[in-house]
Amino acid sequence: MKLVTFEAAGRRGIGVLKNELIIDLTAAGLASSMRELISAGPEALEAAARIESPILSITNARLLAPIPDPQKVVAIGLNYMDHIREQNIASVPTNPIVFAKFPSSIIGPDEAIEFDPKLTNQVDWEAELGVIIGKRARRVSRDEALSYVFGYTPLNDVSARDLQFGDKQWVRGKSLDTFCPIGPAITTADEIPNPQALRICSRVNGAMMQNSTTAEMIFPVDELVAYLSNAFTLEPGDIIATGTPDGVGVFRNPKVFLQNGDRVEIEIEKLGVLSNPVRTIG
Repeated sequence: MKLVTFEAAGRRGIGVLKNELIIDLTAAGLASSMRELISAGPEALEAAARIESPILSITNARLLAPIPDPQKVVAIGLNYMDHIREQNIASVPTNPIVFAKFPSSIIGPDEAIEFDPKLTNQVDWEAELGVIIGKRARRVSRDEALSYVFGYTPLNDVSARDLQFGDKQWVRGKSLDTFCPIGPAITTADEIPNPQALRICSRVNGAMMQNSTTAEMIFPVDELVAYLSNAFTLEPGDIIATGTPDGVGVFRNPKVFLQNGDRVEIEIEKLGVLSNPVRTIG
């Protein structure tokens, strides 16, 4: 299933996306938010699959971030071999590099990535596979880790490189408001039996910038869930941003950064296309 959070006729709801139609799970009385649906467990997901009405057209709704309010967004740095190669890094990480993006940075499809040029003028894109946790995970083994995954979504780990490298740590430069677009939908884990076999790409104004596969991950999804859960509890609805492949702007020659009026697309095989315009503010 593809699950969405939407706004229509002045109200917010969640639904199942089927082609150009949304089966309104909130109007059907199942759940009012994606976190509520996820927390309700497998029985709620099975019930969602059986609901057939009410239905609304996607043209009469605005898709929002599929899960706009996770407790945390845990991100992983330097997790693709091709991204390591483009930086000429001699040693491959032996453990995941973990940082955080503030949930307040989340936006949905077609919402604007905004930045103040007085604060940063080196805004970069990063196509990433977003992993949505489905149940509380604490000290999970790698063998059972994928059973804790609710689903997957395209994610853009937007990064202010001048802040990121100037601060000598990554949180501020990756957590500016609007710097975590996700969506358009969560594809449930049953439809993605192997998250390490997905094409992943990014485009800026239609030009291909990144074109890779999740097989390039150094630490795959199951290992990340196990590693993180052995450090801190992962809650239902938490998001893991699993790293980006090569082709980001800061390592191009010459460097390329996002400008006012650009449009960024993140596409992941079987998950869809996340598209956002870029706008300067201030």
